[in-house]
Amino acid sequence: MSAIKYKRILLKLSGESLMGKQQYGIDPDMLRHYAEQIKELVDDGIEVAIVIGGGNIYRGMQAASTGFDRVQGDYMGMLATVINGLALQSALEDDNIQVKTRLVTAIDMKKIAEPYIRRKAMRHLEKGRVVIFSAGTGSPYFTTDSAAALRANEMEVDVILKGTRVDGVYSADPLKDPTATKFDTISFARVISLQLGVMDMTAFTMCQQNNVPIIVFDINDPTNLRRIVRGERVGTLVEG
Repeated sequence: MSAIKYKRILLKLSGESLMGKQQYGIDPDMLRHYAEQIKELVDDGIEVAIVIGGGNIYRGMQAASTGFDRVQGDYMGMLATVINGLALQSALEDDNIQVKTRLVTAIDMKKIAEPYIRRKAMRHLEKGRVVIFSAGTGSPYFTTDSAAALRANEMEVDVILKGTRVDGVYSADPLKDPTATKFDTISFARVISLQLGVMDMTAFTMCQQNNVPIIVFDINDPTNLRRIVRGERVGTLVEG
């Protein structure tokens, strides 16, 4: 086995990634797909933290158009991330995967998950448990990108791995613009100057200020995660 470059990672998954070909909800095949990839990392000795979105169930940003107050809508979105976290935890602890996990929430709900305590979460990672962070930051007006950046800094990870439907960062949306060009590496400053949507600005600035690199990659390729942690050039590296 080649040398490991990233010993502790934070994997950011969108809620939409769990839908598969469905219009909403959770596709069991997608859960299995991610659980198998995460197991490979754990078997290689990688410490894995995960932040997952809730867009497959509810988006707080839609609150205004659906008649809900924005704050209430954001809390509904946070609860959606807990549902996704429970689903991913179940997939990881399935008899065929058998990865030890801890589901941690930023909003207290002790009957189903642990409340977030930084030192306790760090200890779980050190013991080889996958830690799934849910309920965002626990506060409205913050996205799960911001939650990922916050937890990445608190957990002192080596890198944030942002799984997407495309294979990196492009000069424009490659799904809409066939002339878009891909970046292998790009600086934080250039992402800002070109207004590329890697993460929301709050999350992005937090990573920039604390020198936490971000790798944007195609999550649907089952080989990518292992290749990344071993230092292979996959997707786009944002740093510096």
